Amino acid sequence: MKHDFADVFGVRLKSADDIKRIADAGRIISELFVILREEPLVAVSTWEIDSEIDGFLLKKKARSAFKTIKGYDYASCISINEETVHGIPHKKRRIREGDLVKIDVGVSYNGYFADACLTLGAGKIAASDMKLMECAKAAVDGAIAAIAPQAPISAIGDITEKIALADGYSVAANHAGHGTGFALHEPPLVPHFKDSGISMPILVGMVLAVEPVICAGNGLTVISGNGWTAVTADNSQAAQFEHTVAITEEGVKVLTA
Repeated sequence: MKHDFADVFGVRLKSADDIKRIADAGRIISELFVILREEPLVAVSTWEIDSEIDGFLLKKKARSAFKTIKGYDYASCISINEETVHGIPHKKRRIREGDLVKIDVGVSYNGYFADACLTLGAGKIAASDMKLMECAKAAVDGAIAAIAPQAPISAIGDITEKIALADGYSVAANHAGHGTGFALHEPPLVPHFKDSGISMPILVGMVLAVEPVICAGNGLTVISGNGWTAVTADNSQAAQFEHTVAITEEGVKVLTA
C-alpha cells in the first residue's frame, strides 16, 4: 500500500543504503555547523561566510546543492532579521551586533543530497530574539517528534503551528519543507501550518527536509526586489532551524544532527 501512495504523490522512497549515503552528506553539514557556531559574526560579510562554507565543502570533496539551482551561484542562503529565507550573500552585507542570522546549506555528496539550516545570534541579542530562536528550535524538534509511519504529513504542520502559537508567534505559511535525497528538492511538500489537508501518510523510506520558519509577527511574507529573498511583510523578526530526517524501519533518524 505504501508504494501505491508513493506513486500517486511522486515520492521516491529510499533504501537503507540510500539513507546511509544521504547521512554522509548530512554529516558534512553537521560538522560545518559546529564550526560556524563558534565563529564571531559581527562585522563579517555574508559573502565571507559563504566563501568559507564553499571552501569547507570542497575540502570534504562535496559540492553545494544550492549551486545546482538555475541562476543561483552561492553555497548558502544567509538571511538576516526580517528576512525569512533565500538571503543572498554579498560582499557589502556585514552582520551587525544583535542580528539574527539564518544560515541555510544544502550539500551534494557522491550523488546524494541533504539540507539544513540554523539560526545564530550575532554577539549579544535581544531577549525577545533569544525567545524567538528557542521557539524555532522547539518547533523543528516538535515537528520531528510528530513524524511516524502512517501518520499524515499534515501532522507535522499541526504540531509546528501549535508550538508557535503557544509562544505568541506565527508560522511563515508560504514556506514549506520537502522531500530530499536523490535531488535537493523532491516530493512530497511538507507544510508547516496546521490543517494543511495533506492526507498522504508518512512512509518508511521517505527522507524529508523539515524547516519551519517562526515569525514574531503575523507570518505573512513577500519577495524582496532581488527576486529571491523573502521577508516578513510586517518587518518582524524570523528564526529557522532545519533538519533532514529519514523514516526507517528502526524509527526516525535525524541525518543532519
